[in-house]
Amino acid sequence: MGNAKILLDEKEYELPTVVGSEDEVGIDISKFRAQSRAITLDSGYGNTGSCQSAITFINGEKGILRYRGYPIEQLAKQASFSEVCYLLIYGELPGGQQLEEFNRGLTYHSMLHEDMKKLFEGYPPTAHPMAILSSMVTSLATYYPHAHLEDRLDVNIMRLIAKAPTIAALSYKKAIGQPFIYPRNDMSYTENFLHMMFAVPAEPYTVNPVVERALNLLLILHADHEQNCSTSTVRMVGSSHANLYVSIAAGISALWGPLHGGANQKVIEMLKMIHADGDNYQKYVDKAKDKSSGFRLMGFGHRVYKNFDPRARILKEAADAVLDQLGVDEPLLEIARNLEKVALEDEFFIERRLYPNVDFYSGIIYSAMGIPTKMFTVMFALGRLPGWISQWKEMREDPKTKINRPRQIYTGATERAYVSIDDR
Repeated sequence: MGNAKILLDEKEYELPTVVGSEDEVGIDISKFRAQSRAITLDSGYGNTGSCQSAITFINGEKGILRYRGYPIEQLAKQASFSEVCYLLIYGELPGGQQLEEFNRGLTYHSMLHEDMKKLFEGYPPTAHPMAILSSMVTSLATYYPHAHLEDRLDVNIMRLIAKAPTIAALSYKKAIGQPFIYPRNDMSYTENFLHMMFAVPAEPYTVNPVVERALNLLLILHADHEQNCSTSTVRMVGSSHANLYVSIAAGISALWGPLHGGANQKVIEMLKMIHADGDNYQKYVDKAKDKSSGFRLMGFGHRVYKNFDPRARILKEAADAVLDQLGVDEPLLEIARNLEKVALEDEFFIERRLYPNVDFYSGIIYSAMGIPTKMFTVMFALGRLPGWISQWKEMREDPKTKINRPRQIYTGATERAYVSIDDR
C-alpha cells in the first residue's frame, strides 16, 4: 500500500498508510498537524481510527463480527460467557485449568464489602440502576486503593467482573423494596445473577435453565463491539492513567444514553405504545414510511451493519426458542413478530436495509425473561464489561498510547476588548 498525499495551499504532504490484518486501510495523520498546522475535521469520529486494536473485527458490509478472530456465531453456540471474558481480556481461549481458576475467581470475588450496603441505602427508590451501577463501580476504587498497580491488575479485573452482577441485582432489589440476596458460591456466573435478581428470602427459587442459557447468549453477543461511544470513552478516560474502576464507570455512563445502550429499552417502550393504541402495528409502519411524521421504528437498522447484524440473526432464533419454551403469553411479543415480518418482507425496509437489529430482539428476550425495562441497559453493561476491560488493558499496555487530546475548529468571536458593566 502506497502513501497518501494531501495538497494544501499548493503544498503537497505525504502521509503513510497503515494496513490491518483484515486489509483495513488507514491514513496515518499523526504528524500532519506538525507539518501543515492544519487538522482533519470529522464530527462524531465516524471516519477516524483512534487506535490499532487486536480485539474485535467488524465488517459492516458483510455482516461479520469476530472476537479475537473467532466468529460470533461459533462463540454464541459453543462458549460460556466466562470463556468469552477470558478470551477478550487475555487474547486466547482458556485451557481447562485456566477456565476453572477463572470461574473460581468470579465466584469468590462476587461478594461486596458489607459497608457498601450503606451506600445503597442512600439512594432513593426511584434511582435509575445505571446511576447506581456507575457510582458503585467508582466506589470500588475506594475499597481497593491499589487498583492502579500493575501487579494487582488481574485480581482487580476479576473483582470488577464478579461484583458488577451483584451491584446490578442489588440495585434492582433496592428499587422494588425487597431484601438483598447475597451471591452464592455453588452457582455459575449467570445462575448467580438470576438468583440474586429473582429469589426472595425463605422461599425456594430454581433458576430456569432456558433463561440461564438465553442470558449467557445475550451477554456474549454484547461483550464487545469495537470503538463505539462507551468503549472510546473507557479508552479516553484510561489514557489519563485513571484506574480501571473509574474508567469503566465512565463507560457505563456513556452507555446510559438512549442513543447507545438505551435502544433496547426504546424498543419495548415503542411496543407498549402500539399496544395502548389497539395493537395497530400497521399504523406505525405507515408512519415510519412517512418522513413528515417524525416517527421511526426502534430496533431496525444499524449504523455499522449495512447488510444484517449477525448478532440479530442469532438472537432471532434464540427469541423464538425462548418464547416457545417459556410459553410466554405477552401481547407485546405478537406486535414485535408482526413488525419483524413487515421489516423482512416490505420493500421499503429491504431497500433501506432496515433489518431488525440486536436491540430489537434483546429487548423482547429480556422482557420474556422477566427483566424489567429499566434494567435493560444494565444488562447491556454487564455484557459489555469484558470488552471495556480488554480495550482498557490493551490501551494501557500499548507503548504508543498518549493521553487523548482531540482538536477543534474554533468558530466563536475573534479578539475583542472587555467592556465594563456600566458601559454595557
